[in-house]
Formats: sequence, C-alpha cells, structure tokens
Amino acid sequence: MAVLFLAHGCSCRAVNFWDKSPKCPECVGLPEDRLLVLHALARKFAVLTISSVGECWTFGKERLIVEDIITWWVKRQNFGKLPLVALGASSGGYFVSAIANDLKFSSITLMIAEGLFDRMDIKEDYPPTLFVHMPKDTHRQQKITEFMQVLRSKRVDVAEIKCMELPLSPTFLSDRIPGVGQTISAMLFDLFREKGFVDKNGYMKRDGRATRWEDAIQDSKPNLLENHLVHPVQEELNLAFAYHEMTSLQSEDILKWFESHMT
Repeated sequence: MAVLFLAHGCSCRAVNFWDKSPKCPECVGLPEDRLLVLHALARKFAVLTISSVGECWTFGKERLIVEDIITWWVKRQNFGKLPLVALGASSGGYFVSAIANDLKFSSITLMIAEGLFDRMDIKEDYPPTLFVHMPKDTHRQQKITEFMQVLRSKRVDVAEIKCMELPLSPTFLSDRIPGVGQTISAMLFDLFREKGFVDKNGYMKRDGRATRWEDAIQDSKPNLLENHLVHPVQEELNLAFAYHEMTSLQSEDILKWFESHMT
C-alpha cells in the first residue's frame, strides 16, 4: 500500500479524477483520469487529488501550500508510514518535479511533461523518475532525453514510456467512455470518416483540439451527443492522436514503477 498524489494539467480540476456520485455530485470522472484512479485503488494505493488555484500550477506559495496539504492529509489518515508517490500530467508534471525536491517521494511519474530540471538544483536524493510521454511532441521528447541524462548524472534512476497514436474504431469511444453506447460510438466513427477527420486506417489526422468535430456533429446530428460527454470524447480523440493528453493506458507500467521503488 502507498499514497499517490495526482496533479492535473492546465484547465483541469481534481474532480476530473473521480466519478460523479452522491458523495461527490460535482465530480466529473473524465475517462483517462478516472481510470488512472481506479487502477491505483485496485492496487491498494490511497489516492489524493488537489486542484490548482488558477488555470495552471504555480511554483511559489502554491507549491508550499500543496506540500503542507499532502503532509497534513497523510498524517490525518495515519498513512505516515506508507511510501509516498506522485504523478503529474502536463502542468502537474512540472509541479510534481518541483515538489519532489522537497517532499520525500519514493518515486514520481511525469506525464507529458519534461519537468523543471533546468530551473532547479536537483538534490542527491531526488526520487526515481518515470517519464510517460508522446514522442509526436518532438520538442518535449528532446527535453526529456536531455533531462534524463541530467538526472542520471545525479545518480537518479530514470525510465521512459513512449505513448504512440491509436486508431479509432466503431467501438473505441464506447469502450473507453462510460455513457457512450456502441451505437453512438459507431455513428461518431462513421461521421469522423465521412468528414475526413481520420485516415483510411482510422488514425486521427489532427489533434482532437484542432479538429472541428463538434461543429460536424451540430451540422449533421445535433442531438447525437449529450453536452456532458463532449469533454470525455475530446480527451479520447486527443489520446488517439497522441500529442498531448492524459493517458491511463500505461497504468500497469506506471504502478509497477511505483511499486518497484517503494522504500
């Protein structure tokens, strides 16, 4: 058992990680975020999520506040003897890389983020660091390669997982998003092919954020997708394109990384 702190990316909140329920009516449960939590809970991790004050994480006072919250929560739950690990995505990855210089993490995972290693003095006991990234983002990949060498020079254990693009299929969205049935999933897939959003093999031609798929739905099938499912579909299209998005597909390897570095 261990404690896992999860840090979201820009424009996201802690509630994205948790399914909506009577105990959390404001929770959203985005598909990749919720699966990360569910996989972690199944492996006996206690999961803590905190929202940033602004759109993205900052590295001054907010950093100190979050470090205090994590320390307080761990103590309150009587988890003080458990290993502490962290995963941050995008802005959250930068944030985790920074607080890992202060808090005693057994290991960390930086997802779609290279960290702030060119802006900080890396301590000798800096935790083992796993980079989970999407090589299609070539600039970020170059920085990760550079920072892995920097960390190794400090005798920090490092590794990387490369996340590649995925083809859409008639059941891709229904397989990954609660609330999207197979019929709607297949209709969306057909629409995306008809509009030229995917190639002949089902791969997204552009990132979901840069694809006018919502307009296409409004033009042809305005009632096909409920509003609360728009963000989840967007996340999965981004995941399929594999440039910059939260991913749960590597949960097994990430959790094994944590488990193999527990002290």
